[in-house]
Amino acid sequence: MIELTIAEANKGLKEKKFSSTELTQSYLDHIEKTDGTLNSYVTVTKEVALEQAKKADEKGSFENPLEGIPMNLKDIICTKDIKTTACSKILEDFTPPYNADVTQRLLDSGAVLLGKANTDQFAMGSSSESSYFGVTKNPWNTEYVAGGSSGGPAASVAADQCVFAIGTDTGGSIRQPASLCSCVGFKVSYGRVPRYGVISYASSFDTIGPLTKTMEDAALVLNVIAGKSENDSTTPDQPVPDYTNFLKEDLTGMIIGVPKEYFEGVEQETIDIINANIEVIKKLGANVIEVSLPLTKYAIPTYYLLVKSEASTNMARYDGVKYGHTADDAKELLDIYMKSRSEGFGEEVKRTIMLGTYALSAGYYDAFYLKAAKVRALMQQEFEEVFLKCDALITPTSPFPAFKIGAKTDDPLAMYAADTLTVPAGICGLPSASLPAGFSKEGLPIGMQIIANQYKEEKVIQVGHVFQKATDWHTKKPTL
Repeated sequence: MIELTIAEANKGLKEKKFSSTELTQSYLDHIEKTDGTLNSYVTVTKEVALEQAKKADEKGSFENPLEGIPMNLKDIICTKDIKTTACSKILEDFTPPYNADVTQRLLDSGAVLLGKANTDQFAMGSSSESSYFGVTKNPWNTEYVAGGSSGGPAASVAADQCVFAIGTDTGGSIRQPASLCSCVGFKVSYGRVPRYGVISYASSFDTIGPLTKTMEDAALVLNVIAGKSENDSTTPDQPVPDYTNFLKEDLTGMIIGVPKEYFEGVEQETIDIINANIEVIKKLGANVIEVSLPLTKYAIPTYYLLVKSEASTNMARYDGVKYGHTADDAKELLDIYMKSRSEGFGEEVKRTIMLGTYALSAGYYDAFYLKAAKVRALMQQEFEEVFLKCDALITPTSPFPAFKIGAKTDDPLAMYAADTLTVPAGICGLPSASLPAGFSKEGLPIGMQIIANQYKEEKVIQVGHVFQKATDWHTKKPTL
């Protein structure tokens, strides 16, 4: 039962093959059995989940595809009366008085909340190793990282600890762990899903999206969570299509671009796997062409200058006064600020604040932040020109498969390099997704990334769904 997709589980519920309560209990049992090893969850909401499942069963229609379906939320998404910690000591006891928009939309659809999933502190990281609650381990090999920052959601989907999960993606935080754990991770266009009630990392980059077992499931979730919100002025006032209408049979007439720069510095084994899958894409009817995005080499410095600057501003609200951790022995106001933040923030968050504050400081703003903002605009223009020639792009998701726990913790620049292929879509606000595409010789998953133009999620869905109909990588399961 726990291996079902959303579509399969919905069919089973409608046909009364099992109840939502039985489905939910099977996931709770599996979490109890496996999470001591994986550490995907930081909070399990057993009573809440069973109560929500009972309500779904009493209603009994299951007309909404998500009704009665067990899920989890990354622990930076606010949940009323349920702890939301950002996996940081500074918020370890914070209980929000309201739901995030995405939480409310899912609950209104009848989805069942199993709990809150592990993440790098404040979503700052590429391995989930910076979580205050410990590292999430990769279900394919527990000596390796699950990726980050949505490592908990990705590992839980891959390990069948939920039917689907919701993560956030600033520069790769859904797609990179999806690649490392072998599930579908979908980053939407900036503004496509409202950010209200989601703890901010970098406000002009942050997006919210699903981690699922199939692209079809991602379309079902997007139908519920996408769309304008009165609480978020960055959501566009344009209709959301029914994404399931784009679950087509082939790719006839589509032009797929392959940017040559996305294969530079990538491990050869990953290149070979992606190239083999590009051949599959050709056989499915697409016309594949080579394209060039030369500004890709500036993506990492551009991204990290901008996000660290925005994050340093966002982190100012955690002052030890209004909410969150307050140092016990602090007496003076400055003492409260310094001791509470020193005790509450982890090393990566502190590094972020220092880098961002430096880049925004007098004398350095023009040299760093402003220059990076100009490069961002040029990168957006470069993507626009490429999308005049093609419908979507195919690239590797990560330059390499999962790495061993602790392998990069002492080298922040090596850790940042894990995001090389995902940050351009984050910089430019583009929809993109990672799909399971194969395995390394060591048996570690490798993902393929699909990128489309802004608010063209349906292009990503079409390519991804047709690819999955022709391959079986997404059906492979880790042994726990």
